Amino acid sequence: MITKVVGIDLAGSPKRDTGICLMHNKRIVKYATLHDNSEIISFVKSAGPEIIGIDAPLSLPPGRKSLDDNNGVHLRECDKELTKLKIRFFPITLGPMRMLTLRGLELKKKFKRMGYDSYEMFPGATQDVLGIPRKQHSMIGLYKGLEKLGIKGLKKDMNNDELDAVTCAYTAYLYQRGKAEILGSLKKGAIIIPKAPR
Repeated sequence: MITKVVGIDLAGSPKRDTGICLMHNKRIVKYATLHDNSEIISFVKSAGPEIIGIDAPLSLPPGRKSLDDNNGVHLRECDKELTKLKIRFFPITLGPMRMLTLRGLELKKKFKRMGYDSYEMFPGATQDVLGIPRKQHSMIGLYKGLEKLGIKGLKKDMNNDELDAVTCAYTAYLYQRGKAEILGSLKKGAIIIPKAPR
């Protein structure tokens, strides 16, 4: 059984770098740093993945129809579960996260129209659960940690966004294999993280 997944470390603005990665099983087939939505869509189209893992909020807090609809609720159920696990994150209603959320929701809609399911991943959470450093703590540590997970095709010249895209793809791979858990609910908003190693 080949698991074919795409991981995207999405930037809030097309002016900033978005890392993207196609993975077959645990082997990186191709990766890139992209900017415009059209480039991201084109990469996904040519990859033809089973699912897409995106590092961006893909749902809104309960009761909100839009980010401007301020009902005082800032956290989703999946965010509360991250808090219980002591995993640090930025709430989606916080300044820069708003732009990322809007872009994530827009891409999710476009992927759905193309016939692809996309799920919210959080590379920082995956890295915390698997005991490997986040990119801001140690790029080399993150690279070596991904290598230890048995991921093939890593390249020394990969930037931090591409390594986070690899982390998203790996999380999507684990989800397809039944080795991940869903925080929150797929219907109301979820973040997928690996099952904690025993």
